[in-house]
Amino acid sequence: MKREQPNVILINCDDLGYGDLSCYGSVKHDTPCLDRMAREGIRFTNFYMASSVCSPSRGAMLTGCYPPRIGFGDFEGRWVLFPGQGEGLHPNEITIGKALQQQGYATMLIGKWHCGDQPEFLPTRHGFDHYYGLPYSNDMGRQAGAGRPEQPPLPLMLDEDVLQEQPDQTSLTERYLEQAVRFIRGHKQKPFFLYLAHMYVHLPLYVPDRFLKESRNGAYGAAVACVDWVAGAIMDELKRQGIDENTLVIFTSDNGSRCDHEGSNGPLRGRKGTTWEGGLRVPCIARWPGTVPAGVTSDEMIASLDFFPTLVRLAGGRVPTDRVVDGYEISSVMFDGEGTVRSPRETFFYYMKNHLCAVRAGRWKLHVWRQGGQVRELYDLDADIGETTNLIGEHPEIAARLERLLESCRTDLGDEATGRTGSGCRPKGKTARPEALTHYSLNHPYLISMYDMEDYG
Repeated sequence: MKREQPNVILINCDDLGYGDLSCYGSVKHDTPCLDRMAREGIRFTNFYMASSVCSPSRGAMLTGCYPPRIGFGDFEGRWVLFPGQGEGLHPNEITIGKALQQQGYATMLIGKWHCGDQPEFLPTRHGFDHYYGLPYSNDMGRQAGAGRPEQPPLPLMLDEDVLQEQPDQTSLTERYLEQAVRFIRGHKQKPFFLYLAHMYVHLPLYVPDRFLKESRNGAYGAAVACVDWVAGAIMDELKRQGIDENTLVIFTSDNGSRCDHEGSNGPLRGRKGTTWEGGLRVPCIARWPGTVPAGVTSDEMIASLDFFPTLVRLAGGRVPTDRVVDGYEISSVMFDGEGTVRSPRETFFYYMKNHLCAVRAGRWKLHVWRQGGQVRELYDLDADIGETTNLIGEHPEIAARLERLLESCRTDLGDEATGRTGSGCRPKGKTARPEALTHYSLNHPYLISMYDMEDYG
């Protein structure tokens, strides 16, 4: 029997590209569980994260706001947050976790947070009853060679305490799954929100031998297979507990693939850290048996920003009216089995740090800034998904219309490229005396004192 309030499980991968799943065209990776999830639900082909790097992407998804709106354009000049940095998600911001918690949901975050590691910025201060995972990227511990040997030890946290320093990353995903199963079993009688933020496929890639032996694409393929296995195990657990039809599961990735360690963004141009499509357009699958129609592929444009209002309303809550939220309620698109419901999202803006780089409206995308310089390029994404043919000379009227959208966005959210300050931006959180969660000690009994791989980023 279905409850009025659905359980919600949001699975977010790290650096997984548009072309990394077999249901999105990969020939290097077998992803049977996620392929089945797509067959039993809806697969989106025009889904966007709000940034092509970690911290702004995650902050935006959780709050439903473009990164500059919440002060997450940059972090003292850096793209993402680093250990011990005195900045993070402002305590006044409302996350999906906090909004669902207010509706009576049990909430837990497992995995990567990356929205600040100071006490006032931790998940438990932002709407999560419990937290188990790494507060930032898995390459931000003590790491050999060209990595970051001077970083403090990588902390594995339980709620607000460091449980272990320099954990074995090979076994960490299995530990995440164990925590997820325990949470599901312990809260199956009431609505819950589980945010599972994978370590994979961010570098360095420490993977279990079983997946490495079966992989056709080295450690990267093994990490993708491990992510797929976790999705299958979670869906199996939902059936075992009799709550499958009460649970909406969403699978996605925080940004596109790096593409230099066997990852793929498929037909998309660009990679992580760019505002080409390959940087921000990523896989997204939603499954809710009996509510989300099975076997649907949607080309409608939606974004991670849309999760916040959609999930809040499905939980019976209301989107806050005391602040601007950039997301749209998209449940009608998600529940549409006929392909007749249009997305309320008509535009999407591409930011890199606080620079407004591009806008998409319908099938058209206009680039105006890239890598420190102005550009003017117009692409028809319906006909040219790889952004190969600049049509700026052929459609000046379309470019002018998109430029007006950019100008409106600059007024609201600002644009460092043109020296504009936005009127609609809120501050990030700051603390005066930040301190790292861990400090290296020669006498500490680390399981792994120094990670031996040199890959990072």
